[in-house]
Amino acid sequence: MHKTFRSLKNPQYRLWAIGAFISNIGTWLQRTAQDWLVISQLSDGNATAVGIVVALQFAPQFLFLPLIGWAADYFDRRKLLIATQSLRGLLALVQAIMILNGHLELWHMYIFAFLLGCFTAFDTPARHAFVADLVDDKDMQNAVSLNSISFNSARMIGPAIAGFLILIMGAGWVFALNAASFIPILVIMYVIKAQPTSSSSEGLPHTNTIPNNHHATHKTTFFDGFHYIRQRPDMTIAIVMFFFFAMFGLNFTVYLTAMTVHVFTGNAQQFGILMSIMAIGSILGAIITANRDTPSIRFISFAAIAFGVIALIASIIPNFWLFAASLCLIGMTTQLFTTSVHSLIQLSAQKHIRGRVIAILLATSVGGSALGGPLVGFTADLLGARWAIACGGALALLTALLGLHHLRQQKR
Repeated sequence: MHKTFRSLKNPQYRLWAIGAFISNIGTWLQRTAQDWLVISQLSDGNATAVGIVVALQFAPQFLFLPLIGWAADYFDRRKLLIATQSLRGLLALVQAIMILNGHLELWHMYIFAFLLGCFTAFDTPARHAFVADLVDDKDMQNAVSLNSISFNSARMIGPAIAGFLILIMGAGWVFALNAASFIPILVIMYVIKAQPTSSSSEGLPHTNTIPNNHHATHKTTFFDGFHYIRQRPDMTIAIVMFFFFAMFGLNFTVYLTAMTVHVFTGNAQQFGILMSIMAIGSILGAIITANRDTPSIRFISFAAIAFGVIALIASIIPNFWLFAASLCLIGMTTQLFTTSVHSLIQLSAQKHIRGRVIAILLATSVGGSALGGPLVGFTADLLGARWAIACGGALALLTALLGLHHLRQQKR
């Protein structure tokens, strides 16, 4: 366990991790309330509407791909993050007020989902690259895994709390709590002033301020990330695999809302339970990757196979609690896949171009999710929620075949 949490010895990263954890809990509070609000109150049980909200929330990451990667490398990442986090908190506050006043309709939710996607699009690659600024390269895989542990711990706590709060307070106050959760991370972002650690600093932060990143990148363009990845077959295949996996594998909120409402005829609290149990598995997966030093295409491929097999089994489980138990394994295998891909890409990219490469990876992920969200919802409405999960399992197995074919080509 000492090796698992070694990045927390870095005081800069430790501060960041505390603020990010609080903010992540708020994000999952709102995400759960949002999806439940759409399917239960704004759309009369339409899973496709949930899929559209997911697509609108993720689409800007894909639409603004060249610009957001360039911004993460060109601007001071700390200041950029202060701006994006402030805008996300303000947007949550506006939604809370509209819900509490009874003025929010489905078309409003679509607009808010797109705006949130725009702010998050600029926030996410800068956030990932900022973490890389805080730790040494030797601790990169560990820091990425600890971020996943934080994110999924919040995913375990947030939905369970949200399901309870929705029943006793209503969704509006859940959105308000998310708005308040941005305050600690903004305070911490103002406190973090040290320069990123270098590989020769033995993990000890310097005392001067973070320099603007544009000095290292003013001669480059935002398309350099594509050229860089094209020259790396291992990075290319990992990103392609991520895209197909994300289409169904990362749209769990869509098929879990459909399973809760249409298959198990449950309520918001049961939906929160399913989300939390899946998050427990994700934490286990993140702990496993935190203790690994080097990600590989082989490991990523076998994680996709494991996900596919378990998803196919879960699609035919008739009992709610047995289905919930299978979600623990689905969460674990999902995390093994996604964290390993993120670590592989970040470790493979040079620092001067890391923001653009991360932006491409994230855009690939959310692009797949945005494309897959309505497809998952449509499949659930047309054929049933179980078929949506089964399609995700089958696509994961096909994704694994891509990775194994790449390894076979390398041997030849």
